[in-house]
Amino acid sequence: MKTILTGIRSNSVLTLGNYLGALLPMVRLANKYSKDYNVNIFVPDLHSIISDVDGDLRANTIRTLKYYLAAGLEINENVHIYRQSYVPAHSELCWILDCVATMGETSRMIQYKEKSKGQESCNVGIFNYPILMAADILLYDAEYVPIGEDQFQHIELTRNIAMRVNHKYGEIFTVPVATDEQVKFMEVDNGLRIRDLLNPEKKMSKSTKAENSKIMLDDAPELAAKKIMSATTDSFGKIKFDMWTQPGISNLLQIEALVNNVPLQDVISTWAGETHYGDLKKKVAESVSQMLADFQEKSAKISDEQVYELLEKGEKYANEVANAKLLEVQKAFQLR
Repeated sequence: MKTILTGIRSNSVLTLGNYLGALLPMVRLANKYSKDYNVNIFVPDLHSIISDVDGDLRANTIRTLKYYLAAGLEINENVHIYRQSYVPAHSELCWILDCVATMGETSRMIQYKEKSKGQESCNVGIFNYPILMAADILLYDAEYVPIGEDQFQHIELTRNIAMRVNHKYGEIFTVPVATDEQVKFMEVDNGLRIRDLLNPEKKMSKSTKAENSKIMLDDAPELAAKKIMSATTDSFGKIKFDMWTQPGISNLLQIEALVNNVPLQDVISTWAGETHYGDLKKKVAESVSQMLADFQEKSAKISDEQVYELLEKGEKYANEVANAKLLEVQKAFQLR
């Protein structure tokens, strides 16, 4: 069986952007393909500690997994849920891959440049985490890794590392498909990003300090509605989808489509030529608040015990697969 692998950091509560742009598409993809693919959904808790954790990391991890289930993830024998730190092979393979990757490759990563910009120094994890990400992927022979556009470089780095090892030691790793094929497989628009409500030039981020710039999945529905009503738009006075000239309006149209699971073009057509931004904001606010109310109700019904039961099974599977691959690598490097 081919493998699909994905994960979302648990260093804080997820935003509406995380949900609509990453988690929900992954759930739909998993439900579609899990009869024919292994679907590995893991919480990269080791990745989470490269930056400050908001709240309790363990509690955040369980909450994130509840979000997957509340979003409709269908569990069967091919869907595997696990925590990264509970599979030690991730860290062990990371060191071996550190000795394959080069400083030049990792220093060119845009994520590293952005996260270290303006700092006298940053922790080594920020520099090194693309290598750990490569280990996350290669341990399970994952071909498909649904990710956002900000992670495309890391997929290409993973491909380069895998091909380098295979060239020297034989066909040890499955090389993930190229990013353009990843995008086609994900069945989402290339570069889908929910924008910051106050600064729509940027994506909605958990780390943004301005609370009104983001909607968190644990926001009260009425609070989320207020944030939508205060969203930045423009002075054109015409509703049109154009991410370059009207990113605020376009972001609201995109949210309306995704929250209601309708084609974006249908929403664009409905509002084409309208001039009252307040009416659009009111409609999106209603849609988001209703979606949050329903989602939070579903999430609250999922017990910790249900999640731990899934983790026990998933981590047993993950350790078996990862340890077998790690041993194969260790033998190739004459460590075993």
